Amino acid sequence: MTPTTDDRLLAGTEFAAKSQLHPGTPVLTPASADASFRRYFRATWPGGETAILMDAPPDKEDVRPFIQIAGLMADAGLVAPQILAADAASGYLLLNDLGSTGYLKTLHAAEAKEADVLMRGATKALVQWQLSSKADMLPAYDAALLRRELDLFPEWCVARHAGIALTEKEQGWLNGVMEALVASALAQPQVFVHRDYMPRNMMLTDDPSTPAILDFQDAVYGPITYDVVSLFRDAFISWDEERELDWVIRYWEQARKAGLPVHADFGDFWRAYEFMGLQRHLKVLGIFCRLNYRDGKAHYLEDLPRFFNYAYRTAERYAELRPLVPILERLSPRDLQIGYTF
Repeated sequence: MTPTTDDRLLAGTEFAAKSQLHPGTPVLTPASADASFRRYFRATWPGGETAILMDAPPDKEDVRPFIQIAGLMADAGLVAPQILAADAASGYLLLNDLGSTGYLKTLHAAEAKEADVLMRGATKALVQWQLSSKADMLPAYDAALLRRELDLFPEWCVARHAGIALTEKEQGWLNGVMEALVASALAQPQVFVHRDYMPRNMMLTDDPSTPAILDFQDAVYGPITYDVVSLFRDAFISWDEERELDWVIRYWEQARKAGLPVHADFGDFWRAYEFMGLQRHLKVLGIFCRLNYRDGKAHYLEDLPRFFNYAYRTAERYAELRPLVPILERLSPRDLQIGYTF
């Protein structure tokens, strides 16, 4: 693969060489894609040693939260990137190389038993992460942030993508649904929230039951169900509901046994989980549309049907959420929805 030669990568190459992790000057090749302005490159030194260079333009990204949360992950005993060298002012980090075998790709090809091992490992790591929670260490996932995220849906998915102007009645319905979602989230016990805890942000390690966790720089202190629903109602792979329910019950049982403040009744937990999922899925519908129209990343539109499917399924189950259904019908009729990926 031909190394990238733009100005930031030339500066990144110099940073990696000056780190003196290994003798010589490394060659940089793309390591992974990202929905943000961050880029990741594998730095390979003349002796064959490797590390991962994070390039985060400081006018668009701040690497300091990544550094802080990497420390929290390490304190929790989790496998996550270790920071080998840093130039926070310039937006460069060198991280240890965790390989190139991702959870998502592995799950797409996995048999049921292997998928179960991987997802149980992700569940175990999630409980471990939540157990390490401390108040006032991370930004609050408060009402203002929850509403800002939900507002992405009408702005980018409804108005920009679908080109639809909601009627006054429909806008009232949507506002009522969004307020119900925010109220549910704020009523939940609060813990550390990765905020994008899904297979795409995990790598396989030597122990298949222990994932390496990536992309945690947006972590907050918020609702306990958020990372759970991110894991089991994923952006890029879907599961049949029977399997999802089994995994969620296993999480809930492990969390209770570990002393996490989950609901004592599983039915109450499941309801909070579903409401939290709908908040996330409306947000992601907006984000994926924004990635297309603002950032030119059209491939994210391919996964919109998955999120409409999630949203339909949840909205139809609860009286407070049902007014969303006719709005969803205007945006994406049911006959366009995808089936499940097993």
